[in-house]
Amino acid sequence: MLPDLPDLRTAQLLAAVRELGSIGAAARHVGIAQPNASRTISALESSLGAQLLTRHPRGARLTPAGERAAETARRLLDAARDHARTLEDIAAAPTGSLAIAASNTVADHMIPRWLAAFRPAHPGITVSVVVRNSSRVFDDVQRGSADLGFVETPSVHPRLSTEDITRDRLAIVVPPSHPWAQRTEITREDILAEGLVTREDGSGTKLTLQQALGEEAVLQSIVELGSNAAVRSAVLAGGGPAVLSELVVLEDLQRGTLVEVEADFISGDELDRTIRAVWRGSSPSAPAQAFLRSVTNVPAPGI
Repeated sequence: MLPDLPDLRTAQLLAAVRELGSIGAAARHVGIAQPNASRTISALESSLGAQLLTRHPRGARLTPAGERAAETARRLLDAARDHARTLEDIAAAPTGSLAIAASNTVADHMIPRWLAAFRPAHPGITVSVVVRNSSRVFDDVQRGSADLGFVETPSVHPRLSTEDITRDRLAIVVPPSHPWAQRTEITREDILAEGLVTREDGSGTKLTLQQALGEEAVLQSIVELGSNAAVRSAVLAGGGPAVLSELVVLEDLQRGTLVEVEADFISGDELDRTIRAVWRGSSPSAPAQAFLRSVTNVPAPGI
């Protein structure tokens, strides 16, 4: 049979006597009358068969047994406060559903890591994710079918609120057998003449590439594909050069099955892009706010 658990009020009294040096001060600190405090401690001494306090005209002093009891009382009170805070956090934790629309790169390489960190801390929130290109993410959030969107376009929808989350970088890649793999660097004219395996119109990757080439440049698509995985597979098969997120081709670059090519017209961070969260209204929903707070604590992936 388990022993009775100690009373927290008695623990408070013992810890307060240790700190303040008298039963009267301890009673005032705990918020009870001094006679009641004296009776409580006397009853505990009687039940233990041990003296916990040495009483004197100017106050009270803990005996060695009282010191032991007061120290464990302090630890008990600390644990009780932690327990109370946990219960408050549980009561305050948002519940409900969160619909996320994410661009290809974010959905494949960031959302899984974000969800792994988010779910244990927020079991009351049901999360669903759809994969879109960035333009369709804007559409989903604008019409309300998604609570939160993640995109990597150079600009954002003017009627949506936004928050920068992390950074990503695009790389021009070819297989080792491609002539560009032997070049120190290529030119804008090389890209426009050769063409690229590209994503579809509206993808953040294609929009960032177009901005780097210049809005007046007419990019020839050797083939237009609807996902990063399909573009990567086409390049590996010899279908042509492509521009992809470093996150997509990380393992290929490390193994040497793809080669990154430098371009003379790209300097600084022109192929860097910001991953952003977007939502309708001035502030996101409570589940979306919880998700964004969680995301900021997850280290950014990268090479």
